[in-house]
Amino acid sequence: MTISAAFRAEFSLADLVRSAGWEARLAPLGDEDIARMQACAATVAKELAADKPIYGLTQGFGPLVLFEAESELEQGDSLISHLGSAQGEPLPPEVCRLVVWLRLNSMRKGFSAVSPEFWQRLADAWNAGFVPAIPRHGTVSASGDLQPLAHAALSHTGVGEAWVRNADGQWETRPAGEALAALGLRPFVWPVREALAFVNGTGVGLALALVNQRSALALVRAAALLTGRINGLLGANPEHYQPGLGIARGQAGQLRAAGWIRAELPAGAERDQARPLQEPYSLRCAPQVLGAVLDQLDFAGELLRREANGCTDNPIVFEDAILHGGNFHAMPVGFASEQTGLALHSAAYLSERQLGLLVSPVTNGDLPPMLTPRPGRGAGLAGVQLSATSFVSRIRQLAYPASLTTLPTNGWNQDHVPMALNGANSVAEALDLGWLVIGSLGVTVAQLTSMLGKSTEVPGPWARLAEISPPLEADRPLAAEVRAARDVLRAVAGDLLAADDGSSAGRPERESQG
Repeated sequence: MTISAAFRAEFSLADLVRSAGWEARLAPLGDEDIARMQACAATVAKELAADKPIYGLTQGFGPLVLFEAESELEQGDSLISHLGSAQGEPLPPEVCRLVVWLRLNSMRKGFSAVSPEFWQRLADAWNAGFVPAIPRHGTVSASGDLQPLAHAALSHTGVGEAWVRNADGQWETRPAGEALAALGLRPFVWPVREALAFVNGTGVGLALALVNQRSALALVRAAALLTGRINGLLGANPEHYQPGLGIARGQAGQLRAAGWIRAELPAGAERDQARPLQEPYSLRCAPQVLGAVLDQLDFAGELLRREANGCTDNPIVFEDAILHGGNFHAMPVGFASEQTGLALHSAAYLSERQLGLLVSPVTNGDLPPMLTPRPGRGAGLAGVQLSATSFVSRIRQLAYPASLTTLPTNGWNQDHVPMALNGANSVAEALDLGWLVIGSLGVTVAQLTSMLGKSTEVPGPWARLAEISPPLEADRPLAAEVRAARDVLRAVAGDLLAADDGSSAGRPERESQG
């Protein structure tokens, strides 16, 4: 059987994340899977019999490719051992689970020299719920995310740590050997072919970038939700969100964002004559800003989707030949992460500017400054605005492109590196802060609602926000209210996006074919 581009199992972005969910299961290898994988192994065996040099099998790793190697088991152990140098807090358990799923999906395609028996054992461990705890720092993402993936491989051998749920259902780390034993699993021994296929890939930065992209989409959805609510409360000009503007311009994201905002406007909404014909840009241009963010996130998502559906190993088998190349270089993932970071900054900044609009009498309809009912004696939302400003400033630092920090390493070998996981880590932190900006605006909207005496009995999260953040009869610490508002808005935005995807947040996970 010839391994070629003819086989290409494609997953959508939503399916990729859903397929690695906690209730998902990888289906056993089918006859076609096994045939592809065996054909790959046969090609490797033929090349070895002909004394052809093969990276990692007959030769050493990286700049040590000049030197010959002998034992597959010794090479496999050496590979994952010498790369066990990653550091830092482990990535979240859902990201770690997705990492292993992505590697299994890649190895299943038949381009990698992986035995069906070993693949199935890895898949069985994944199905049983074994989740390696993968450190987040220490890779340049050039020859794949070598160090974090090596730690994932080491965890399967009983070295390092794994994620487990405690008696309260909370995630915590335990020694990997204990986690394997608790699931009735034996520690793995990694032959070099399987070890090389597992660590040579973009799976760690890719998994985190996928989760980041989905979170950023939800953040934009929440920002649009809040924009519509603010406009309705203030009686701002609803013309700003009419579809004709988007049709005239021809930008898909703008049309989509405007539709989300319109959905939150009261029926028959009209401009309050006390409001300006044209609102400040944070309201008037919200469809243009959020729409541009959506378009960039869609573009980044398509890059990530293609990467997740492809093979990022080295070497690979293609049309009965072994090809040595650089598919593990994570530049596509790096650029997609950077674009996600730059885009989410604009969405978070827009929400922070809307917060600024609401706490200023110049733009909030002559309401008290900082929306305090006791100006002078009370400071209202002054602290919330200051913190939101700090969050946006920090997001700007974190959104600096990691690809501009590249450094050559690994002797003469890795002289161009993408730093993709570094970038994805920064974007993940930026998203945490971006959601706090959304929570800050949510608290502000709750205070605006109560100050205007407007009803919270409308569809959406507004009644819940009113419960979370009751009127400020006296100043109080608002940090916990900001976090609670964030959680409500994130959940609502996720449900709305799931509905847009034609899926349901409560739908059982389907069996993944990988």
